[in-house]
Amino acid sequence: MKRSDRLVSLSHYFLENPKQHTSLPFFSERYQAAKSSISEDLVIVDRVLREEGIGYLQTSAGAAGGVKYIPYLSEKNSTAFIHELCKTLEDPERILPGGYLYMSDILGNPKMVKLIGRVLASAFSDLDIDVVVTVATKGIPLAYSVASVLNVPVVIVRRDPKVTEGSSVSINYVSGSSRKIQTMVLPKRSLQENANVCIIDDFMKAGGTINGMTSLLNEFDANVKAIGVLAEADDEEDERVVEEYTSLVKITNVDIKRKNIEVIPGKLHG
Repeated sequence: MKRSDRLVSLSHYFLENPKQHTSLPFFSERYQAAKSSISEDLVIVDRVLREEGIGYLQTSAGAAGGVKYIPYLSEKNSTAFIHELCKTLEDPERILPGGYLYMSDILGNPKMVKLIGRVLASAFSDLDIDVVVTVATKGIPLAYSVASVLNVPVVIVRRDPKVTEGSSVSINYVSGSSRKIQTMVLPKRSLQENANVCIIDDFMKAGGTINGMTSLLNEFDANVKAIGVLAEADDEEDERVVEEYTSLVKITNVDIKRKNIEVIPGKLHG
């Protein structure tokens, strides 16, 4: 295989297998090339990944040495995307009765969801995450997007138990915004004890839902390493019950009468 062909194949391999450690002999055997040639190829791939702002290759020496792709989105690319997202959400046509904001089109757009997942995952790329957890239903696309970048499975917390998922653990929690008592359920088989968890959700107001997920995960002795949300509300009436989190955008004002929405970049580092 020519070097140009190998470079394309290597790039595709790393993009499809993020954060997966692979030994150099694997590539040498796969492409029938000397280790020195593969090493030179990896230098080229690493340089281009860094220049494009989409990640880098992390190498390790020794008998068990190898390489793995660490995905991230550069600060420049992240900032540009977040500003575009803010403009998209400031469309007055998105205002719904009750002051809610329509976001289903964004959550249904594969390209947008992929970028949102990459930005959120970039904030957690240095953490040792075992699983991404979300609550049904709107946070599911975002959770899978983040999980695909971190190369970990997704676990979905539901409101009602499912017969097909076996015995479950359930808790009651108080919603931060409505102050109503609600229920969360998670099957016992879905999560191993002491797992390192990243919680992902689409929207956070007071943080009651995320706080409820944290309480439920405590029943599994899980370690919540990170919390990420697409959008947060800047509501002074409700006291925020979650402090350490990452958000892409913050909705600071929704004026129903004047049909005006104000959206600013969120809290990218918890």
